[in-house]
Amino acid sequence: MGSERGVVTTAGGRRIEVLTAGDPDGFPWLWIPGSPSAAADYPRLDALAMKLRLRMVTWSRPGYGGSTPRPLRAQGARIADDVADVDAILAALGMDGFVAVGWSGGGPRALACAAMLPERCQAAATLAGLAPFGAEGLDWFAGMGPGNVADFTAALTGYEAYGAFKEMYFLPMTAARVDDVKAGLGALLTPSDDTARTAELAVWLTEMMHRAGAQGVIGARDDGLAMVAPWGFDVTGIVVPVAVWAGGLDTTVPFAHGKWLAANVPASIAHLIDDAGHITLVNKIEDVLRELLEITETPLHKRRHV
Repeated sequence: MGSERGVVTTAGGRRIEVLTAGDPDGFPWLWIPGSPSAAADYPRLDALAMKLRLRMVTWSRPGYGGSTPRPLRAQGARIADDVADVDAILAALGMDGFVAVGWSGGGPRALACAAMLPERCQAAATLAGLAPFGAEGLDWFAGMGPGNVADFTAALTGYEAYGAFKEMYFLPMTAARVDDVKAGLGALLTPSDDTARTAELAVWLTEMMHRAGAQGVIGARDDGLAMVAPWGFDVTGIVVPVAVWAGGLDTTVPFAHGKWLAANVPASIAHLIDDAGHITLVNKIEDVLRELLEITETPLHKRRHV
């Protein structure tokens, strides 16, 4: 079965662009890609969801793709705000229990699901996911590539200045070609990466980047602001099992972030891989999902949403 695109309307009247794929009767898997991103079809994930009898659900966060931006608030955007949208999506699709997997900037959203929906989120995974900004005992910028350091530093300057920064550096990326993205990914490859899968990944990331800029810088701006602000929940209070995957060769999200999460999320299962990079962990998605499904202790033939 191919993917299906739809729209969910929140109680406040905002529209959320949603993409589903895999087994329509399968156990729900929330797939939360990084920043910037928007709902874009990735046939490899569609096929994997069908293989594991999962119903994959992904969506465009506010201001990305076809999703309505959130009104600006005095206290700014928070990662926790995305959980209300998750709740609306689950309700609209008739879903109850689920597992969540977040990559890179999606990692904090997977942690938010585990922290704030513990009766429904049965297990979560963060793949090369960021740790909270200002976390005690973590030098947040250490080991981070200069592009991300510049971006998050700009986010600390506030809404208007960061918006101008995104106008200059993010918008040109939304017109990137597949070959451009493939070349950029090539610089991130490690010896353990599957180059064929990385080529497929480049096609998906290119479409996702184009869709992420459909409303200009709004989604990317609010994403960055939320990342360096208080998240709105405490990761040290999570009781749901969380698999923490991190790579020692990752310069996009430093290894230290994964180590910090593994040490501070109480129910964490650590996969700290010295020779893995940022791309490596996406190529391990089947291993990630199989572990989460084992944690839920739900037999394959009974894996159905309620």
